[in-house]
Amino acid sequence: MPIPLLPRSARRGRTALDRAETALFEEYSALVRLAYLTLPPSLSKHRRILLAHSLVQRSLPGSRERDPGPRLPKPRGTGRPCVTQKDRLRGHVLRSAIAYGRPPRGWPHRLPPPRTLLPVLPVVWGLRLFPRAGGADDLALGRALAGSTAAARAAFVLRSVDERTDAAIATLLRAAGVTDPEGALGAATRLAESAGRATQTLLGSREFDACTVQTGPTDLLRRRRRVRFLWGALSTLVFTGVLLAVSAPGSAPPSAGDTPAGATPPGPADLVRTPRDSWADTARVDFTAWPARGTRTDDPELLARALSGWARPARAGHVTTTAGTPMDAPPHAPQLLYAGNVDGDAVVLLHDGLGVVRYSEPLDAPGHGTLALARTDDADVTTAAALAVGRGARGTRFLLAPWIAEARTRDLTRPDSPSRPVDVARDGVTAPLATPAAGAACDRRPVLQLRSSERIVEKHAFLLTDLGELSPVHLTYTPLPGHGTPPARQPREATGPAALVAWAHLACGLDRLRGAGVRAVNAWDFAEQDLPEKGGHAVWVCTRAATWRGPGEVRVLLRAPASSPSAPAREVARAGSGAACGRFGQHVVADTHWRSRAGRWYLLAAGSRAVTRIEVSGAVTARTDGRTLAVRAPEDARPGVTARLGNGASLAPVGGGASR
Repeated sequence: MPIPLLPRSARRGRTALDRAETALFEEYSALVRLAYLTLPPSLSKHRRILLAHSLVQRSLPGSRERDPGPRLPKPRGTGRPCVTQKDRLRGHVLRSAIAYGRPPRGWPHRLPPPRTLLPVLPVVWGLRLFPRAGGADDLALGRALAGSTAAARAAFVLRSVDERTDAAIATLLRAAGVTDPEGALGAATRLAESAGRATQTLLGSREFDACTVQTGPTDLLRRRRRVRFLWGALSTLVFTGVLLAVSAPGSAPPSAGDTPAGATPPGPADLVRTPRDSWADTARVDFTAWPARGTRTDDPELLARALSGWARPARAGHVTTTAGTPMDAPPHAPQLLYAGNVDGDAVVLLHDGLGVVRYSEPLDAPGHGTLALARTDDADVTTAAALAVGRGARGTRFLLAPWIAEARTRDLTRPDSPSRPVDVARDGVTAPLATPAAGAACDRRPVLQLRSSERIVEKHAFLLTDLGELSPVHLTYTPLPGHGTPPARQPREATGPAALVAWAHLACGLDRLRGAGVRAVNAWDFAEQDLPEKGGHAVWVCTRAATWRGPGEVRVLLRAPASSPSAPAREVARAGSGAACGRFGQHVVADTHWRSRAGRWYLLAAGSRAVTRIEVSGAVTARTDGRTLAVRAPEDARPGVTARLGNGASLAPVGGGASR
């Protein structure tokens, strides 16, 4: 008997709900933060946390909502831009958060609005929730937010954290019912000015994170009295219910088949399988566009063991996770990316919208599997281009994205050496590629050079390097000002001659990032300088390693003339998670001590393009109008260096400079 199919309208509605649910899980933390900061500050922190989660969870569209279909952007100048599912969710959350606490027309102002009196989920009993305490800057920003309107707070968060343009923010606010979005943007600008350069860091701190909270008890004495009363009432109700059930004619115990379907974990039949060619016609070119590949995608026993291992990691023989990766079971049926045999192991790759899991077991010992988990949220055409599917004595095999048209490998320490082609099987698995082991001598650094299909982007080649995790790291490069850099500085692919020369001096420093969950590393040549006493030409480089969880690492290096084209650049400064050398930290100054061939010591300093003056005070005094400085200074001198920008603002060296 053929299985009846759902009506086409029902299938479209279900597809729309699936896409909306995936977008909700991907953006959950950001949406909760937006709702938490937009809700009225007059509410208690416990109430705001629960309300923020409730508003986000209720932003999922209804089941009767028709599938709008894929709305791709129209050609420039011919229509409205594409409205993504994430934008719809963000608009729904904004509308609910701004409207909360606003009384309806005609409602007495002395009474609370009706919506504030209705119980909502989630509900917490016996505990009080509150974010982790921040510093003095966090408290000051919190007070400034409390004195602003809900629309201004929302605009402030969208601009500072979500990095939205003013036009996009105005559109979202107008859709959320704000009558004066321009006024809200002006108030957000004033908030940003009062918070200073650390706005993004402050908003990303634990003080404003409603997903990472602390708990405390409620009034214990009052709760004890209430519990005693509830136990008495519950006992009475249970006794009455039992009497009624026994006396009712034809009563029978519930059957085992009455177990709710939601309590059953997903099985092999529930796995999401993307159509094979959907990557060529989709607005999301990431892991959601990967089809299920491999020779064992229809092996239910293997897939069941992989799902079981993910749901209960403690039972796996060995579990590895990248930094910041949760080990929770998937909240819904995950997507199958690969299932097949790789070098004597059965391997399964699964994706749940937030991360990727690799389950592997020996072919001669089924069930004795190992698990590797990695965050991959907000991946794109480059960071979702490959996954490490197997590691062995001959090297690492990668599973390439379906949009990869060409795969080559090259040695990053030898910029003049040509790249070599990589053999790729029909299922997308590469031949074993040599990868440097942790702690090994840095005599070579193999990297993948991939090229995307012209069906999605024209002539797009990029570099990926393996740091021992599931997802390889994307390498980018930003050239010196005046060397082809556009007015708005943006990283570009590290495949050109200048980029390869720059990365040849930085390749050996990549090993320090192993196990840190790094997503991408950008190398920015922000200044160049002629060294004293005809010491040659040096380049100042700032590298920024961005992780999947958000924080990263910033290093400033001096690339001085060297006999070897791959001689490691010298590190002169280091900083933790901050704005330096990123989108919100485009102004940089650094300094270091340098010794000439004659043995004389100098203090060198250099700044990025906006620096107009550099001043030195303390043990050494000097001043120069320009972006570079060189002055004689003892090796043990610890002077203070300050840079001035064109707008008169001052700038301190990255990591504290030579005075640290």
